[in-house]
Amino acid sequence: MHFKFFISINVIKVWITETTNRFIFMRILITGGAGFLGSHLSKRLLNEGHQVICMDNFFTGHKRNIIPYMENSNFELMRHDVTDPFKIEVDQIYNLACPASPIHYQHNPIKTIKTSVMGAINCLGLAKRINARVFQASTSEVYGDPSVHPQPEGYWGNVNPIGIRSCYDEGKRCAETLFMDYHRQNAVDIRIARVFNTYGPNMCQQDGRVVSNFIIQALQGHDITVYGDGQQTRSFCYCDDLIEGFIRLMNQDTVKGPINIGNPDEFTILELAKKVIDMTGSRSKIINKPLPADDPRQRQPDITQAKEFLGWEPEVSLEQGLKPTIEYFDQLLSESGA
Repeated sequence: MHFKFFISINVIKVWITETTNRFIFMRILITGGAGFLGSHLSKRLLNEGHQVICMDNFFTGHKRNIIPYMENSNFELMRHDVTDPFKIEVDQIYNLACPASPIHYQHNPIKTIKTSVMGAINCLGLAKRINARVFQASTSEVYGDPSVHPQPEGYWGNVNPIGIRSCYDEGKRCAETLFMDYHRQNAVDIRIARVFNTYGPNMCQQDGRVVSNFIIQALQGHDITVYGDGQQTRSFCYCDDLIEGFIRLMNQDTVKGPINIGNPDEFTILELAKKVIDMTGSRSKIINKPLPADDPRQRQPDITQAKEFLGWEPEVSLEQGLKPTIEYFDQLLSESGA
């Protein structure tokens, strides 16, 4: 009888280990950990009791995003560029390192594509050596200016390979290729998420993304800049919803990806501008400027697979998510005296 009880306990332990890592405290590396999404992921993992190693070169990441965690004994900061090789012993790797806004990734396009490609190679090589699960934060930009709407994971995309956005779009597409080839050739345990437009506190003030741009312009009483006629659409996912999708994808054993993680609620850019003006009580006026090259006309995720395999769908509406985001930027501007 004692032997049977011993076996049953071990069966339970094996089941927990194989079905979900969320019950086990792990040592987890996040590349780009001081960035917008990396800082939110760090917070979530620390709250779950894991040890977090935050790797960042602080090109777009910021120390203020991780200051609240610096006194946590489970948090470790590693100043390092993901394009340079590194060795570390961890159980999981989240590869989030790459500038994600047009202003930042077009500032040094060669560095951007090197970050996506060499960063992926370094993360995959490490994962192969230490037998760790590795997660790639890809992007909806792999779909380019889509001719299929909404965009399912099976759609191969419509990307200009030589445009001003190509350093990011093609870099992320190549990273996905590397992840799949390392899995097929070397049996590396991978997960791939395709991130759609995400927003929330800890966004960079000067990143040029539409949500942060509109909020800052509205809070400062400046004209809100809408490119084109404003009828191009985006789907905006609040950061907490996105991180929940990341965690679920990483800690299940059914699918490798790629899986779309985003909010399927679709808004025109003009609708977003009006909503921000209304929620900030701003007197800003909307002005129009020429549309940038290769700017997608539509962007909306098909999240059928996320619902089926992860049991995930976003819970935070645009209005609910904009409120804390506006409060964050309002405080940031007050502190800087802007």
